[in-house]
Amino acid sequence: MTLKRATTMITGGTGALGRAVVLRLASAGETIHVPWVAEREMEDVRESLGDALRTVQFHRCDVMSEADLDSLFKAIAGRGEYVRTLANLVGGFAMAPVESTDRATWDRMLHLNATSAFACIRAAVPGMKGAREGRIINVSSAPALNHGAEHLGAYSAAKAAVLNLSESLAKELAPWGITVNAIVPSVIDTPANRQASPADDRSTWLQPAEIADVVAFLASGGGRIVTGTAVNLARGKPAPL
Repeated sequence: MTLKRATTMITGGTGALGRAVVLRLASAGETIHVPWVAEREMEDVRESLGDALRTVQFHRCDVMSEADLDSLFKAIAGRGEYVRTLANLVGGFAMAPVESTDRATWDRMLHLNATSAFACIRAAVPGMKGAREGRIINVSSAPALNHGAEHLGAYSAAKAAVLNLSESLAKELAPWGITVNAIVPSVIDTPANRQASPADDRSTWLQPAEIADVVAFLASGGGRIVTGTAVNLARGKPAPL
């Protein structure tokens, strides 16, 4: 059997956090695959990468589409590669009292945050098992450890699902040398969060580049001994474990 080359996939790589992670890993020489759906965002990322762009491949792919994912992973395999590291950064946020949260919002939170991670993991695991090595990094959120938060029922439930999925798969995939972890950030300093909370004290907000450093460690050889963990990321009081 020909051993395929290890590569990295970063979903949500055109978002504020995703861009930082793509730049951090690409600058280290990793071959990166980035699915995208919004062309303007993709072009913005391309322009921001500089020399690191040479190791990044962009693919028009909706990770919520099983057909799109199947085509993407077949294309990667056709290049003689497999996804060794999968960083699931796709996500969404909604805040409202339960009586104002419609079914569409509930479904959107679950699909964007939990189903997207499940679908990408399901597609990536066969290649990881074949290589007997893999790194899966998911994104949960502080309310998932804080036992929820008011007006965040749908979002909190979705992020709790991501955390439990990570913990379950860490046990299931350990025999193949595959680690699965969830990073649990507090508020991230992004343009969207600044616009949504202009009066908030941003001194405790996390910088995307700081989180990218943590993702890089979990993806590294040193990260092989970290699995099944909720990695608290906070400047100040962390979420309770």
